[in-house]
Amino acid sequence: MRHRWGKPCIGAAFTLFDTPPGAAYLTAALAKPTHSSAATGALVLADGSVFLGQGVGAAGAAEGEVCFNTAMTGYQEILTDPSYAAQIVAFTFPHIGNVGTNDGDVETSSPAASAAARGAVFRTLPTPPSNWRAEETLDAWLKKRNIIGLAGLDTRALTRRIREHGLPNGVIAHTPDGKLDLDALKARAKAWPGLVGLDLAKEVTCAQSYAVSEGRWQWPEGVSAVKKPKFTVVVMDYGVKRNILRALGDVGAKCIVLPAEATAEEALAHKPDGVLLSNGPGDPAATGTYAAPQIKKLVDSGVPVMGVCLGHQMLGLALGARTLKMPQGHHGANHPVQDKATGKVEIVSMNHGFAIDAATLPKGVKETHVSLFDGSNCGIELEGKPVFSVQYHPEASPGPQDSHYLFERFAKLMAKKAKSAA
Repeated sequence: MRHRWGKPCIGAAFTLFDTPPGAAYLTAALAKPTHSSAATGALVLADGSVFLGQGVGAAGAAEGEVCFNTAMTGYQEILTDPSYAAQIVAFTFPHIGNVGTNDGDVETSSPAASAAARGAVFRTLPTPPSNWRAEETLDAWLKKRNIIGLAGLDTRALTRRIREHGLPNGVIAHTPDGKLDLDALKARAKAWPGLVGLDLAKEVTCAQSYAVSEGRWQWPEGVSAVKKPKFTVVVMDYGVKRNILRALGDVGAKCIVLPAEATAEEALAHKPDGVLLSNGPGDPAATGTYAAPQIKKLVDSGVPVMGVCLGHQMLGLALGARTLKMPQGHHGANHPVQDKATGKVEIVSMNHGFAIDAATLPKGVKETHVSLFDGSNCGIELEGKPVFSVQYHPEASPGPQDSHYLFERFAKLMAKKAKSAA
């Protein structure tokens, strides 16, 4: 069966290019390695393609799936989003690093080095920071977090290659002395099995439960505590972003974060007003082998449930649908999604390479949102129950704030449930 998104969509990245994609240009770009006379780094794809440039950040080599991200802001939030674990992110926007880095914009709550992107690819070398919030240069920050960077590549050629041929496996390497063993890197890239069948939630989840009650960053106070929470929300942590927890705090929630393998019984023992299924990396079908049965129990309990990204996919699995791998996925902060009930269009932040196959949604599970780029599923709800999820990131960070209303919708469901139980 050929899905609607089986053909590459060029809209998400094309606006950033000054020349249209052409077969002759692409063939020429891939016929020989892009190179610099002082190459200290390389991106080597599983098909043998080589992109040489200047290494930045950590030294070493790492395998991952190579994707491109079209966001013009938020590079630090992107690189620390646990959903990017085992991926190498190529930024289509050329100016990366110019606002530096700071501790407040880190999105992962996990101390594990795996809870972040494995590599980052830039068109130009990161510039010195010019921002009042900057605490560190991007180069120093990448070193500290053991993320390998590579600059000076023709990111347009790389992006076109991904659009035409799908997400490749690859190895990113940085050797300050310039001694690159390309044959060894090609072998590593070819041998890496990829994300299909890979459960990464266990690698990025919290080691033990914890509680947090704070709202989103506001000018000029920054992040502030929620003094009198109205709700208790259990968050199933498959790689949760900090801004999801803060968005829940904004609607009056105290969050209790549980590890990915926590049971429904452990979650319900906290007597939550609601349960949030978080974002995260890897193949949902692999994580779903242990998570989906617990999610089904949570749904059956009657507690309001909201899913985000990977949590959305696993809710679909728990309800009887199937997921599949997408050719390019969606990675950026400019994606149009339509609410099928209202017809309204939201511009949203996305980061996913798997999706729910809408054709497999069982009776009683309604598709609520679709991507206007390729028609893929972006939201579901369970008819007759306070259960819904979205494929995109309503907390943004980075990205537009069109979808924050979803947290308010979740809060209304929790309030209604509490009122009926009183």
